[in-house]
Amino acid sequence: MFESLKSGIININMEETKNAVKKVIELGIDPLEAIEKGLSVGTKIIGEKFKKLEVFLPELIMAGDIFNEAMEILKPEIEAKKIKQAKKGNIVIGTVKGDIHKIGKDIVAMLLEISGYEVHNLGENISTSTFIDEAEKIGADFIGLSSLLTSTMPAQKDLIDALREKGIRSKYKVIVGGGPVTSEWTDEIGADGYAETAADAVTLIQKLH
Repeated sequence: MFESLKSGIININMEETKNAVKKVIELGIDPLEAIEKGLSVGTKIIGEKFKKLEVFLPELIMAGDIFNEAMEILKPEIEAKKIKQAKKGNIVIGTVKGDIHKIGKDIVAMLLEISGYEVHNLGENISTSTFIDEAEKIGADFIGLSSLLTSTMPAQKDLIDALREKGIRSKYKVIVGGGPVTSEWTDEIGADGYAETAADAVTLIQKLH
C-alpha cells in the first residue's frame, strides 16, 4: 500500500493514488502511517526531481493537487483517531514570498494540528509583513517558514531580521524548512530550528515549546 501511495504521487496518477488511499481505509491501516511512509515519501521525491529539473512547475502543482485529494479522503479517518486535548500552543506557518510550494508545509501543519497545536496555515507566497502581522494578532508561539526554491530562502532571513528590528524577536521561535534548507543555513540566519521531515518538525517544536 505504501509503495502504491508513493508511486501514485511520483507518477502524478490521481486514480492510482485514490485507489491506494481507499485500500488503506478498507484494511484499517493507520492513516498517519500511510501519509508518512507513502504519500509524503512520494512528495519528497517529486520535490527532489523538481530541484534537478526532471519535472517542472506544472507537474509539481499536479502532484500537490493529488496529495490534497488523498488527504480529503483520509481526513475523516484522521479525525476519528484524533484525541481531543487542550491546545499546546499557536503556530503561524506558510511558504515565503515568491514561492508557491505547499506539499511539505501542509503535511507539517496537519501533523501539528493532530499533535494538539492551533495552526494558522497562511498558504503560499506570503510576505514577511503578513507573517508578522498574523503572529502578533493571534499571539503565536512559533512562526514556521517554508521555502522550496533556493532563490526564496533569503525571505526566511528577512523575517528574522524584521523581528529584530521591531524588537520582538524573543517573542517567537522561528522554524525554517524546505528542500534546500540546511542546519547550516538555520544557524547562519539565526533561526531557532530546522527539521528535514514533517515528523521531525513536530518533534522539534515539542522540544522547543
